[in-house]
This record gives sequence, C-alpha cells and structure tokens, in this order.
Amino acid sequence: MEKIVSSGKTLGVLGGMGPAAAAEFLRLMAERAPVSKDQEHAPLYLLSDPGVPDRSSAILGVGEDPAERLKKNLLTLAGWGADLLAVPCNTAHFFIDRFRGELPVPFVHIIEETVKAASAMSPAGAWLLATRGTMDSGLYQRRAKETGYTFYEPAMDVQEQVQESINLVKSNRKAEGGALLKTAVLKLWEERDLPVCAACTELPLAYDASGLPDEKTVSSLQALCDACLKILHG
Repeated sequence: MEKIVSSGKTLGVLGGMGPAAAAEFLRLMAERAPVSKDQEHAPLYLLSDPGVPDRSSAILGVGEDPAERLKKNLLTLAGWGADLLAVPCNTAHFFIDRFRGELPVPFVHIIEETVKAASAMSPAGAWLLATRGTMDSGLYQRRAKETGYTFYEPAMDVQEQVQESINLVKSNRKAEGGALLKTAVLKLWEERDLPVCAACTELPLAYDASGLPDEKTVSSLQALCDACLKILHG
C-alpha cells in the first residue's frame, strides 16, 4: 500500500474468538499499514474476550446465545472512543447482524470484505472453508448470491477435516492443523482448481502452516485488515 496520512480515527477490535486469530489480525494491521514510523500508525483499542460463548454451537442450537455479550463488548469499545469497529471472527457476525444497526459507530463487516476480496482474486469462484456454524448460517452464501459470486462448498467428509483443523489451531497445534488442512484442500483441488476462501479466522493460520501456495487462498483476516486500513489511512 502507498503511504497515506492517517485519518486520525481509532479502531476498536473485539478479539478473543479465538485469541490466536486476534493476535494475527493485529500483526497484519501493523505489517500492512502504509507507514514509516510508529507515530503514523492509527490508534487501536483491543477488547479480548475469550469467554464469549461458542458461536458455532449457538448457531447449531446446542449452546448459549452470545449476542448480548457481543453487543455489550462492542458498545464498550465505542464508549472507549473507537471511531469504527471490527471483529476478527466470522461466525460472530451471524449474531452481530441482529444489532448492527444499533451500533453508534461504523462496523467493518468481515463477510462483506472477504467476498469482495474473493471476487477480485478469482472471478470464477472459490472454495468456501469455514466452521460448521458459519457454513450452516448461510452468511457467505447469502452475500455471494447478492453480489453474483459463486462459492463451492466441500463435501461433509472434507468439512469435518476443515473443522478439525480449526480446532487444532485453537488448541495451539498449528502445525497439525496445517497438515490436516493441506490434506483437505488437495482433495478439493482434485475436484475443482480454484482458490480457497479461508472464511474462519483460524484458517489463515492453518493455511500458513500447510505449505500450500499463498496465491491460492483468500484470507478473511487480511480482507478485514485491508478494509480497516483503507478507512484509517484513507
């Protein structure tokens, strides 16, 4: 990115879902910012709440609804002085969409930004990889339909491997998660040679550990990061 003067806006990040994904998001924010010294970075507030009930379980009807806790945390960030908000967790957006209009400051939506990034990278479509909850929620499928984009969904056996890869990253077993994801993705590429859309914020970490080519994935973390940087330095 070209060096652009900071807008003076402050970003509020709700993390902890999971902690490794939020940490990677902050790393990308620092690494991809169009700056040459500390003072040119935009201010950022992080509220890390790993105690938010599991989003996928709630969508599947076997866990506590996290909506009120998510809303409280986002309002807290706005109260701290954040000028815009971001959540590096795809599945959480199923619940945030219920009250997005009640937030007092703009919200950068990871699904919207990731679909834009996938469309730009691979107009012919992409494989959609995400948690079981995100897949069942239809978040990405609806957005793709609205924009005329095509996502291909893996068969259930591959979906189970993807979910287990996510679980391994969450349990700090990134190398194992990467190896399992590689097995799943290579199987998909035998069927259709298209990039994979890492639509869970643990999946970019697994993909990085997999040894698969960088140019064949769309990272939801990077898409969210780049959208935030465009606003903060635009």
